[in-house]
Amino acid sequence: MQWGPDLLRVSPWRGDSRVAQITPLPGKPPKVASIERCLALLTERNYQSVLTSALSPVEQHPFLSLQFSVHEHLHLLRHSLDQVGQLPTNGTPTRRGRRGDRSDVLAVDHRSFHPFWRFDQAGIADARDATPVSRFRVVTFDRAVVGYAITGRAGPVSYLQRLAVDPDHQRKGIAHDLVVDALQWAKRRGASTMLVNTQERNEAALNLYRKLGFYLEFAGLDVLERVLPATSLQP
Repeated sequence: MQWGPDLLRVSPWRGDSRVAQITPLPGKPPKVASIERCLALLTERNYQSVLTSALSPVEQHPFLSLQFSVHEHLHLLRHSLDQVGQLPTNGTPTRRGRRGDRSDVLAVDHRSFHPFWRFDQAGIADARDATPVSRFRVVTFDRAVVGYAITGRAGPVSYLQRLAVDPDHQRKGIAHDLVVDALQWAKRRGASTMLVNTQERNEAALNLYRKLGFYLEFAGLDVLERVLPATSLQP
């Protein structure tokens, strides 16, 4: 659902009915009053805690004033798309992701990420719908999906929304080629830059992105969290 004039998008976190996620839609940071009304509604609906999407320092200010705290810090990386045509590839074939790939894609996602970060069907849909234009590519082996990437574009800025490769098929150049495919697609679509975030502890992803020409933004992003008060049951 969307809440208030500031357009806060609210949904269960990864399908957990006890944890809500608040995602400010693109634009200026939401007002404190809008967040307070949203928190009151979530408390009434018996949510136990709230997480935000990954926020920049400017976007965090109204949440921090309401006693949100940092749950996890993420690296934010940027790539200028000037030279992407010159990036080498390993020749990994990719194809468009289809509806019938969903179960395989989720299996790859679950094997690739810590439970906190795993996508469900709604997470996949949100990643594809987060931008006006998106690209969903998969890599298959013996007819099963072993890697996938979701890329989006909003005006001149593109986003590598999700990248996952099954652990049994890592270190074969699949992730490298999926990222190159994403960069080249974004360039063809008129984007001038690409952003991606990754966990601080994900050294393999960080090394891959930097090898392909991404550079670290200074501030990074934070996922914020706040525990909600328990609702009292009326007799």
